[in-house]
Amino acid sequence: MSTDALTRPTYGNWRRPRRPGLGPLGLLGTVVAFGGLLVALLASLVSLAAAIVVLVPTALFLAPLALRTADGRNVYQVLALRIGWMRRKANGSTTYVSGPLSRRPGGRFQPPGLLARTKMHEGRDAYDRPFGVIHHPGRNLYTLVLACEPDGGSLVDPQQVDVWVASWGDWLSRLAHEPGLRGAQVVVETAPDTGTRLAAEVLPRISPDAPAAARAVMEEVVERYPTASSEMHTYIALTYGPTGGPKRDVDDVVTDLSMRLPGLLSGLVAAGGGSAYPLSADRIAEVVRVAYDPAVAPDVLSARAEHTTTGLEWEDSGPAAAVETVTAYRHDSGVSRTWQLTLAPRGTVRSSVLRGLLEPAPGTRRKRVSLVYRPIDPATSARIVESDRRAAHFMATSRGGLVQARATSEIRAAEQTAAEEASGAGLVEFSLMVTVTVDDEQGLQDAAITVRNLQASSRILMRPADRMQASAFTCTLPVGVLPWEHTLVPYQIREAL
Repeated sequence: MSTDALTRPTYGNWRRPRRPGLGPLGLLGTVVAFGGLLVALLASLVSLAAAIVVLVPTALFLAPLALRTADGRNVYQVLALRIGWMRRKANGSTTYVSGPLSRRPGGRFQPPGLLARTKMHEGRDAYDRPFGVIHHPGRNLYTLVLACEPDGGSLVDPQQVDVWVASWGDWLSRLAHEPGLRGAQVVVETAPDTGTRLAAEVLPRISPDAPAAARAVMEEVVERYPTASSEMHTYIALTYGPTGGPKRDVDDVVTDLSMRLPGLLSGLVAAGGGSAYPLSADRIAEVVRVAYDPAVAPDVLSARAEHTTTGLEWEDSGPAAAVETVTAYRHDSGVSRTWQLTLAPRGTVRSSVLRGLLEPAPGTRRKRVSLVYRPIDPATSARIVESDRRAAHFMATSRGGLVQARATSEIRAAEQTAAEEASGAGLVEFSLMVTVTVDDEQGLQDAAITVRNLQASSRILMRPADRMQASAFTCTLPVGVLPWEHTLVPYQIREAL
């Protein structure tokens, strides 16, 4: 075995956020449990029947909190998801129709669901490049979308890959110091090559006086090459919220974001992002339009190659019709299904652990892999890592006999995280979602098998986002929809459960 194979760097040490509380009960369940016991003890001074009257409802309330599924959800969360689905289905929210024949005012094709109330604005950066800003008025959030062309990992030295990974980690840690940043999203989208760009580059350059054999060869290359190739796009969406100062209007926010762009783009280039640039308003609308209607992708590319812009507006980027079912989301010319991460790779992994998941999947119209990051400010990060460190030591020493191997691993991981945070590293919560779009519902079975094989090779566990496929589909678009910002129950209360 070569020395390079032995010295290749490994990565890992990610951990689930530890829930405060007693066992699987969580903080709320623990408070209810101890409160119920205290009230029962006081009631027992009156009579035994009074104590039983207090203990029985408390036990009935705590039992669903103690029972959890394989992905960590308790019975209350599962019931809330099913009740919410039945309510949406009863009031017709699972069906969406837009356009001139719909009831929507103006007869336009506004994006549905979480994007229904969003507005698009545009500004210019220091290099006079246009960039689009999506405004989410419900939460007063602003999303900036960047695009990059990452350098491939083939024929690259492991040392260079390690530098890229370190630079990417540094870029993520700096996001915690970005004023008002609520979250970041990296979307890697793959699709079969339509051949439009190749045809636009080759066919106009064929000389009229070229020999017939040479012309036939070039035309055959243009015709057959796209069948074996694919296109890949990488987007980064940064979502900002109010910073706590005086309320600012949209123009001030756009100006502020234009001044932050150079620093953000330079960090992406250093992390192996290649050519990085902001997306204009019409480019963002095109990405959303093609996601809802994959059949128009060749037309969009042709229009852009011929006129340099499509002129597509945000209000016309949505689907004409969309129907959400329990296991799928039907929209215009495609049917999609989304999976959510439930368990990150355990142990140490190589830098190529997600390569198979990010590569094009055969038999699919489009595939999007969305990594969602929630940077944590330094003060909160210090409190979290110290709490996890104390909890790991307590769990290891609370059991009699020898310390279990899992407890030893927990202590080692918690100590390493605390040491890295104390030396200046940032703490980031992350998750992953995968959306696969096919032509019809029959192709969803093959897509499910494909995703199952890909997650096995990537050493991750995922589950389908059933009964919330429409929202999950929107969360994988590069439009800055942060799941924790659009929940009915606040994030802090859900963590207590």
